[in-house]
Amino acid sequence: MSHQFSENDSLLLAEIIRLRRDVRGTRFLSSPIDDNTLDKLLEAAINAPSVGYSQPWQFVVIREDGVKQQVHHSFIKENAVGAEQFSGEKQRLYQNLKLEGILEAPVNLAVFYQPQAKPVLGQTSMADMGRFSVVCAIQNLWLMARSLNIGVGWVSIIDPESVKKILNAPQDAELIGYLCIGYVEDFLAEPELKALGWEKQKTMSEVIIKERFDSTNQEK
Repeated sequence: MSHQFSENDSLLLAEIIRLRRDVRGTRFLSSPIDDNTLDKLLEAAINAPSVGYSQPWQFVVIREDGVKQQVHHSFIKENAVGAEQFSGEKQRLYQNLKLEGILEAPVNLAVFYQPQAKPVLGQTSMADMGRFSVVCAIQNLWLMARSLNIGVGWVSIIDPESVKKILNAPQDAELIGYLCIGYVEDFLAEPELKALGWEKQKTMSEVIIKERFDSTNQEK
């Protein structure tokens, strides 16, 4: 008989999901993440669903300051470009945001998608399903981390090819996520960008469509 969960289990999972946060560098503590704890996070990741049970993920654990410094240099270059995409109040807010914790977090984790050399069940019509599988692994890790009161920050303002070179990754490997992982003093009550007014939270009615899209109401 399969394991059955209780209503309390369901409520607890809902709380973990609701209270998950993207953690920035100013909130990380210097307390180390031991190998056993990191293994719990990685085990959660590799138990994610994957298209055709292909398990197309690879994880590079980074603790050395020298490697972090190189990745951080990529962030600085890309962040300058990112700031130019906004103007006025948004640019001012962007420039005041701390958008990564590469140097502060005890552990950095580079998560790669490794394409298969053979056909993958379920991926022939939607080629990105392998990449989506890796994202599922990241979300699993993120939720497990939150349950252990460990913060995770996903850094997307980096050049993937530069990171590949720094980490000597295979040519066909594709960087999907670069994560900063560490204990934090506390977790914000709500997402930082929501609190700062960067964007408003969408309501259920805005994102859920029943049966099919109504072409007469679609925005152009």
